[in-house]
Amino acid sequence: MTASQNSADPVEVRFSDLRPGLVRLVYRMLGSTADAEDVVHDAYARWLAADRAAVREPAAFLRIVVTRLCLNQLTSARRRRETYIGPWLPEPIFDPEDGEPLDDITLPLMMALERLSPLERAAFLLHDVFGMSFPEVAEAIGREAAACRKLTSRARVHVREARPRFAVAREDGFRIAAAFFAASRSGDMAALRALLTEDVVATADGGGKVPASPKPLVGREAVLARHAAMAQDFEQDPSRLVRYATIDGLPGFVTVEAGDIVQTTALWLRADAVAALYVVRNPDKLIRVSRLG
Repeated sequence: MTASQNSADPVEVRFSDLRPGLVRLVYRMLGSTADAEDVVHDAYARWLAADRAAVREPAAFLRIVVTRLCLNQLTSARRRRETYIGPWLPEPIFDPEDGEPLDDITLPLMMALERLSPLERAAFLLHDVFGMSFPEVAEAIGREAAACRKLTSRARVHVREARPRFAVAREDGFRIAAAFFAASRSGDMAALRALLTEDVVATADGGGKVPASPKPLVGREAVLARHAAMAQDFEQDPSRLVRYATIDGLPGFVTVEAGDIVQTTALWLRADAVAALYVVRNPDKLIRVSRLG
């Protein structure tokens, strides 16, 4: 189909308008933009084959389609993560610089969603995040509306602690990210200590492809010790800052480390201090980072 035909086709235009929201929903379900693109592509094929004249709410119809496709994939995705080498983190996505995130799901909440059953995850996302009614959720996941209310209620209990309690202004987040980058790369442990909460947790995802801590580091002293060791490496081979960015709703930065390893670092802030840091180094998850420019 040519670009001119594309722009003139109301079916194509309508799907194009809905596509970003569908990709975001599937990413929230699966944690992978590549999988999200595949699922939405499959949904588009089903949209073309559907009796569109009978579809009163295209957005709801397509959310139901992609949810069912996701539920088919979640079980196999969980099996893959059971054999994943080291901690697993979602593939990082970057929010637009000139706009607010489309929802309040940050990376910690994504991790909390991983602990839910597929049905709990779907019910919570569809109702609490994407605003679908319980009858619509019921149609999407194949359960009664009352059961969907219970699934959503259980999910809320599990994710309550991970939901953002207060908004951090973008400039404040980037200020702390810049201070963290400077302290961690220069070996200024006193400055770094002042930036960390006592119970800070650092998680790094190398996927067995590049070096990364095999388990999350828990507590300020463990995180400081690791950065003190890395600071010696930075003296010989400095970390190169690519840019600061909002990563899965969190302030952070993109760097190139020793051996040309691309890395994203996202910081979860609590009372102007870093309560968690999430580092993605697995090159399979960073293919799209080059698009940041």
